[in-house]
Amino acid sequence: MIHFAVTDAAGAVPLAGGYSGETYRVEVASGERAVLRIYGREPTRAPIDASLLRLVRGLVPVPVVLDVRRAGPEPAHLLTSYVSGARLELVLHDAEPGLRSRLAVAVTDVLVALSGIAFLRPGMFVDADLRLSEQLAPADGLVEWLDLHLAGTPLADWDPALLQALSQVCLDADALLDTVDRTCLVHSDFNAKNILVDPETGAVTAVVDWEFAHAGSPYSDLGNLLRFERGTAWAHEVRDLFVARAPGAGPDALTLAYASDLWALIELAARETRHTVVRRADDVLRAIARTGDLQASSRPG
Repeated sequence: MIHFAVTDAAGAVPLAGGYSGETYRVEVASGERAVLRIYGREPTRAPIDASLLRLVRGLVPVPVVLDVRRAGPEPAHLLTSYVSGARLELVLHDAEPGLRSRLAVAVTDVLVALSGIAFLRPGMFVDADLRLSEQLAPADGLVEWLDLHLAGTPLADWDPALLQALSQVCLDADALLDTVDRTCLVHSDFNAKNILVDPETGAVTAVVDWEFAHAGSPYSDLGNLLRFERGTAWAHEVRDLFVARAPGAGPDALTLAYASDLWALIELAARETRHTVVRRADDVLRAIARTGDLQASSRPG
């Protein structure tokens, strides 16, 4: 372990790709690069994330934990090794077919590994021992989750008929998700900005930003990954690989994945800050409501 103080982070460089504004590239005493995450908003999460990285190391490519501090005289923080790699979002869409297929295999390898890390029940992690909360979300299902996100949010401005259609989709999705009886480790932000890859070989070099990880559905990360890849050949390639290899996955994996992702889409669409991801989530959610199809895409044509 390296004993690191936030005051040592002179010359820290903010890392691109996220919206938290809490992650920086720094140099440690040895002159090596490292990544510093400051937990200003959720200081109790720093030791949880450190435990998660230690839990999955050797199963999933992740940085090495160098130092972790709870809140005190300094802000809570986590220092990890710096891992080279390009964000998947910068590589995938311009990749030639062979590289795209290698990326599909490598990313699905991670999904399969996560789906095999089993828990007895769903819940949020509450401490560094990875004990679980009694409840995963402040709602018993998607219908109630939607209701909680209406008052005073952009969702309240939707056409009432469209909202009613979305509520019916949520009711159907709740029934579908009730058929899933496995619980596993869920990264919960498993998307192309948090997956680092080798742009030449397609290998995953690291999965980063674990602050939303919890115990939940084995289909959640698949839905997150393919949220904006609906209808693409790459989405179907990942689906086929996942169905063939993930424990207990069936042919309806993609429908279950998109049902699981409704939780995130609703939360995103309700946000006041309308950055690109929020706007795209709103577009997808509207397409789902209009068609009643969980796999609906907002892509033109």
